[in-house]
Amino acid sequence: MIQVVGVNFKKNGKVYHFSPNGVELQLDDTVVVETERGLQLGYVAREPYEIEDKALKSALSKVVRIATKEDLKKAEKNTEEEKKALKKCRDLVEKYKLNMYIIDASFTLDRSQLFFRFMADERIDFRTLAKDLANVYKTRIELRQVGVRDKAKEVGGYGSCGRPLCCARFLSDFDSVSINMAKNQNIALNPTKINGVCGRLLCCLKYEDACYQECRIGLPKVGKKVQTEKGEGKVMSVDVLKGTYRVNVPDVGIIELEKEKNEG
Repeated sequence: MIQVVGVNFKKNGKVYHFSPNGVELQLDDTVVVETERGLQLGYVAREPYEIEDKALKSALSKVVRIATKEDLKKAEKNTEEEKKALKKCRDLVEKYKLNMYIIDASFTLDRSQLFFRFMADERIDFRTLAKDLANVYKTRIELRQVGVRDKAKEVGGYGSCGRPLCCARFLSDFDSVSINMAKNQNIALNPTKINGVCGRLLCCLKYEDACYQECRIGLPKVGKKVQTEKGEGKVMSVDVLKGTYRVNVPDVGIIELEKEKNEG
């Protein structure tokens, strides 16, 4: 077992594991941490706890210290500079007529790197753009393309349920969502019904998928021929939550059965 602390860099952002490094930490503490990009300011999203070594997917970086007043001043100054850097980058994108949208800009705490995230429908050659930005800011420049789900998380909005988007409120990571999850829940495969504002499958399709899979055990598939007390018939529909299915038996009509009656 190894002790870790959960740290994120933005509200509702992904939570990363760091070594507490002997620093006494509490929930919501502002901390300086080591990352591949350099020193960054983060927030304790989960107090120190233990996990198995094999659960770590990469080497564990460490918390350097609880943020000082000097660190917070640097971060505040960086935030102001990031706004200017974002505008500068967007101006250069327009100048070079690049088909990309710059979402945001962020400095590491020590300003050793300036990081831009962007959206694009295709692969972009941004080497000239990166070179110009490096000449202006005299630091390492990184541009990273992100997906539409990340964009929706940043912008926010309301879903078809009438509530604020899950990704903007509490989702810290995006799980894989498949069309089979909609099929398991008997949801009409209408893009306007099963896609979110980002154009991808609704994240909430995953929330109850495990429950539906469990409830489906013992239920036949629609279209399957089954034997009933009144003869062989074809399954016309299935109610997963009620645990029933409707069968069309020739010369008899539609009958409803419970899955228990069809279990061995």
